[in-house]
Amino acid sequence: MKNITVLFILIAFIGCSREKQYEKGFSVSPENPSSETDQADGFSKDSVKMVTRPGNVLLTGYPKYRLTPVYKLNYDKRSETYYIEDNNFYWNYSETGSATGNNWNYNFMPGLQAVYGYNIVNVSLYNVETKMKKNIFNAPVLVKTIYFPSYSSDTLNFKPITRAYYMISVYDEDTNKDGFINLKDLRRFYCFDLNGLNRKKLVPLNYSVISSQYDPANDFMYVFAQSDYNNNGQRDESEDIHVFRIDLKNPLDNGRLY
Repeated sequence: MKNITVLFILIAFIGCSREKQYEKGFSVSPENPSSETDQADGFSKDSVKMVTRPGNVLLTGYPKYRLTPVYKLNYDKRSETYYIEDNNFYWNYSETGSATGNNWNYNFMPGLQAVYGYNIVNVSLYNVETKMKKNIFNAPVLVKTIYFPSYSSDTLNFKPITRAYYMISVYDEDTNKDGFINLKDLRRFYCFDLNGLNRKKLVPLNYSVISSQYDPANDFMYVFAQSDYNNNGQRDESEDIHVFRIDLKNPLDNGRLY
């Protein structure tokens, strides 16, 4: 029993340390020194010239297109090992009954799978037919969630559901000017076409996305976001939270609900 307790403590400690690494993000300036906190956590200094590794390939609902999350390679000085995190999926267990016409195959929303992982810094898109690949973002970012067309055959109210776009929630700018792109910056939300082009913002840039909710009756996604009213590039508790609606049949049909 003692050994099991020690193991759980060790796993919790590693998870906590790696979460702190994710919260720290990465430097956007080579002049940023490691802080005492970074050294105490046992992680080496971040560099603008980061080393990356691919995660597992994501099978979209279109055999022509495949996505690969790109992870920042992390180094744990305590164990003297390099590592990346695994892809993690958001699952929905509430809407799976074929009798109701809602067979989402446990996907986060019908027709869409959602992936997250610590220190995803880009998303690579590969076209099987043309054998061309590209990064969706031109520079490293900190990805929170990737929504992509599901490989499964989903239904909503007995109707087949297909999506022909990607949505990505991301920290893509050092908005608070502290020299890092991390969770303290504003989180943006974008939509891309299947070729990874025509990026459109789904929430105004002076907001920071917090959470979302799905409305199956209208096939809407509701996004809760906090307004950066004082323009300091970060979330403050005193600032207003608004709700934006996104029509998942056409994400470019969106607007403020509250």
